[in-house]
Amino acid sequence: MPYFPPAHPAAWEQAEPAAAAGVDPAAIAAAAGFAAEHETPWGRDLARIVETDFGEEPPWNEALGPVRPRGGPNGLVLRGGRIVAEWGDTTQIDQTFSVAKSYLSILAGLAWDRGLFRDLDEPVRRTVEDGGFDPPHNHRITWRHLLQQTSEWEGELWGKPDLIDRNRSVGGRPSAGKKGTHRDLQEPGGFWEYNDVRVNRLALALLRLWRRSLPEVFRELVMDPIGASQDWEWDGYRNSYVEIDGRRVQSVSGGSHWGGGVFIHARDQARIGLLLLRRGVWEGKRILSEAWIDQAREPCPLYPQYGLLWWLNTDRGLYPGASPASYFATGAGGNLTWIDPDNDLVAVMRWIDPAARDGVMRRVMAALSG
Repeated sequence: MPYFPPAHPAAWEQAEPAAAAGVDPAAIAAAAGFAAEHETPWGRDLARIVETDFGEEPPWNEALGPVRPRGGPNGLVLRGGRIVAEWGDTTQIDQTFSVAKSYLSILAGLAWDRGLFRDLDEPVRRTVEDGGFDPPHNHRITWRHLLQQTSEWEGELWGKPDLIDRNRSVGGRPSAGKKGTHRDLQEPGGFWEYNDVRVNRLALALLRLWRRSLPEVFRELVMDPIGASQDWEWDGYRNSYVEIDGRRVQSVSGGSHWGGGVFIHARDQARIGLLLLRRGVWEGKRILSEAWIDQAREPCPLYPQYGLLWWLNTDRGLYPGASPASYFATGAGGNLTWIDPDNDLVAVMRWIDPAARDGVMRRVMAALSG
């Protein structure tokens, strides 16, 4: 039977020695040491980072959600669900930036599993009628477009126009112009571009579907069933409240670009990664469908390193040191959850220098001996 850690705060079993999990103890210790020694170049004052690191001029750079100073680099590696390496304080609660996008993908999958929307390729406006998907352009946008970052949604949300992230270069993709400058929009589904305003529009659409706070849904359907701590939180912005059935509910952000997002520690993130590694099942209970996980890992035709808000390693295009089956929840500042189904592996890296991530992966892979 596969191993699942008991609910927090009970002890998470460690493979002692690591060789018991088919891992060379000295080599995996070297991988952990390499990760610990390569801290992100970001400073620890994240309020300053949020205002200065995304290439935005006032007032577009204004943080609308909470921002807190970060801690030091930390992380852990699981093999067979057991801890084989750990460094730093893995109970340190920090913002995780765009890792939250992959959590939105999980929430979309839970909605799809329950029939809240039936088809990834149906227009969002069939189930979400709040004016955000009206003609003449946005009415063609589907759930797949939003989840693949190909929606080309046009508009303003929570005081931020989609123009902020036009011409944004992410994942090694070149841009045609300076970030935040005009680019003619393509038809929905016709262009891939990383854009936080559009992801926040997805979060609002999911809130309309669930008619409940998304953190509340995530806690009830995911975090509590997998035995996560109660220490995490998921915030939106001071102005991102809407009325749902007579209640004032905050729409959360899909990252921490303008503050907010998910505040969480590495151990809870490792549980989420292990749930995906175990194909949506936790201790015999189905939480997320295999069909959704498979769809989330299908490469976007316009950018094969991206699925449904998950980064993919198609043809080892992102990280040559990891298996091509690997997929990732990735956030700015060096936040990464690495899931490798080929090697029964989950790793969480917090505040690592992005340039060192592949080096950690190469060292982890070299440590696998079975």
